[in-house]
Amino acid sequence: MLLSARNIEGVLAGKSLTESLAATPASARGAVQSISFHVLRRLGHARQIRITLVPRQPSNTWLDALLMVSLALLDTAMRVQEDATAFEERPDVPVYAVHTVVDQAVRAADSQAALRLSKGLVNGVLRRFTRERKMILSQVESRPEARWNHPGWWVKELRRAYPRDWEALLQAANRPGPLTLRVNQRRCSVERLQAVLTEAGIASSSPGAGAVTLDKAMPVQAIPGFDLGWWSVQDWSAQQAGLLLPVQDGMRVLDACAAPGGKTAHLLEQADVSLLALDSDGERLERVGHNLRRLGLASDKVQLKRGDAARTAQWWDGQPFDAILADVPCTASGIVRRHPDIRWLRRESDIADTARLQSSILDALWSTLRPGGHFLYSTCSIFPAEGEQQVEAFLARHPGAQLLDSPGQILPGVAGRSLADGDGFFYALFTRPV
Repeated sequence: MLLSARNIEGVLAGKSLTESLAATPASARGAVQSISFHVLRRLGHARQIRITLVPRQPSNTWLDALLMVSLALLDTAMRVQEDATAFEERPDVPVYAVHTVVDQAVRAADSQAALRLSKGLVNGVLRRFTRERKMILSQVESRPEARWNHPGWWVKELRRAYPRDWEALLQAANRPGPLTLRVNQRRCSVERLQAVLTEAGIASSSPGAGAVTLDKAMPVQAIPGFDLGWWSVQDWSAQQAGLLLPVQDGMRVLDACAAPGGKTAHLLEQADVSLLALDSDGERLERVGHNLRRLGLASDKVQLKRGDAARTAQWWDGQPFDAILADVPCTASGIVRRHPDIRWLRRESDIADTARLQSSILDALWSTLRPGGHFLYSTCSIFPAEGEQQVEAFLARHPGAQLLDSPGQILPGVAGRSLADGDGFFYALFTRPV
């Protein structure tokens, strides 16, 4: 519980959960991640309960995080106590007995010098919640942050953008997405992988060409074929990038903002191309190389280069590309069900900031595309400023660009706009007329 509280404290201080978990001892990481994910999906609710019970925010941020972790787990425990089936289809939800949560939270506070003087506060807050839960919930659950477990500005933005679907989007964001694999067609096939999975007792289905979704998520190390380079973990919506951008043998291709390399690998699995994988982060670029080597895709035709996609003078040799994938930086608002910390890390101003950055990248990359070439704009966002509005502005600045048939906005959990339970993405495919 203490380690989970440290992770929640880190997220509220602006640190990504991935970064925070990396500092968690490996022996405890699995359990800590499970609790942290659950708390982040219930953080708005837990924070409003804490505010009701302790109106003045504790100056000790670790204590504040411990209270919210404890309250999230305690509320879950009491829901299960009232209805044993409450989370029976949610293996991601950590469920403990009510007395266990209270006892462990108090013991956790008592075990640390920085928290010991607050042991009585922790005990009193949790026991009061167990006694007055229904009354407390009636006070907090009308508040948007508590009702939807997203910041109020996020809820407001989705209500404005999707007046019919905003509730479905928020609900979908609070459930984990399925584990989907992209099959490396150079080393395996969907049929072969599914046969091996069946032999191992792992049930699966295929949402579409080249993909396999497991019925139940599991550690990747336990899935056959990882070390053989048979597959990569990649959401079905994310896999559309490699399917939408037309690539053929011999082409000169750019994957801008390439790290960590999932889409890079997919393009190389599709055809023998000369590919430049560009990214501004050197450490993340190293991961691209590692992934390509595991999949057997590294070659002298693949170049990894560090550079700012918006500043072509840093990296472009002047030779135009036949195809460009611009999977640009964004708020990542479409993948919050896999990364529940994102909603708490973002600020409302980030939408406009990333939209400006995207515009500068698109304009720069467009100048490197040959006439007749294809250009795929991609984001893992559901905010229109990073999707439809971005495309409208791009076409206004570049009237010669032609928008081709492409998915546009993919919305998880929304009938008619979702994609086989995929994440939220936006795709727009352009061509530059000859």
